Amino acid sequence: MKTVIAVIGCGRISQGAHFPAFAKMDNIRVKYACDLIESKALAVKEKYPFVENVITDYNVALNDPEVEAVWVLTPNYSHYTVTMDALRAGKHVMCEKPVTINYELSCEMAKEADKQGKILNIGVCNRYHKSVELLEEMNREGKFGNLYHIYCSFRAFRSIPGLGGAFTTKAQSGGGVLIDWGIHYLDLILYILGGATLKNLTCDAYSEMAKDMKSYKYKGMWAEDTKDVENGTNDVDDMITGYVRTDKATISFNGAWAQNIAQSDTYIDFMGDKAGARLAYGGQYTFTDGSTLESYTSDHEIPNMYLREDSDFIEAIKTGTKNRNNIDNILESMKLLDRLYASAAIHKEIEL
Repeated sequence: MKTVIAVIGCGRISQGAHFPAFAKMDNIRVKYACDLIESKALAVKEKYPFVENVITDYNVALNDPEVEAVWVLTPNYSHYTVTMDALRAGKHVMCEKPVTINYELSCEMAKEADKQGKILNIGVCNRYHKSVELLEEMNREGKFGNLYHIYCSFRAFRSIPGLGGAFTTKAQSGGGVLIDWGIHYLDLILYILGGATLKNLTCDAYSEMAKDMKSYKYKGMWAEDTKDVENGTNDVDDMITGYVRTDKATISFNGAWAQNIAQSDTYIDFMGDKAGARLAYGGQYTFTDGSTLESYTSDHEIPNMYLREDSDFIEAIKTGTKNRNNIDNILESMKLLDRLYASAAIHKEIEL
């Protein structure tokens, strides 16, 4: 029997990632596509005729007893409200990353899921990336030896998204480059480490590149249709740097939506005493054996991460199993982001 679902939020992540995945899944019925802007939901239905109904009020779907699961693909600030409403309505929830705008509210969402006996998964899709899976397996099998330090870089050339709009308005997004891009990098690191416990950390955040939004120059802008440089807000980090100690390895990172260096550096280095690896974000990795000094670059197929995480969510509903993307397994990542921002705010190291 097919699982009946509703999709709340028909924006970019919905149209670019999840609906293409739904089109390949034969075990679901998409009964509702919901968006406050009806034209977005109508556009989805036109492209994906398997969508049965278009609505603008998500409560219609929540009040439908046939709906078993809900995808929450709305802006960050609304994840908490929509997810809590869905859980209380007795629905399983797949919520896009980040969980919500801070750690405390994320914990409330986890508690509510347990209270209602429902599955709540979070869309940290990189846990389903083949390279990440293979590196996690290598670490678990001891291929790196003592994996003592991990460095990651998520830096780009003048790529602030939707300047002046929701992306750069803290009340709506919860933060800038750290919560938008950094969550993917830091979460996959914690996943590969296998449940590391945070000890202490320090962080600095900057918002330098678009202090005068009207004079900000760029060659391309993600979500440009949402920008508002005339009357909007830019109160989030466009560059972040930090150092984290865990019980398994130390982590250092630099991230920038925008920099005056005309290239992107998006990779993660895993440094072990037996071997090391560099993961090109979203792609293959290069592994170096310290005993032979030989290196090889992986050449495996990279399956659709969204299809895999969405399919695994449906399986979790059927079995009641809390899988790798269950909120219980993501809370440490949200705690990390939250405490990094706290450290940046006071310019001091924080003990955890």
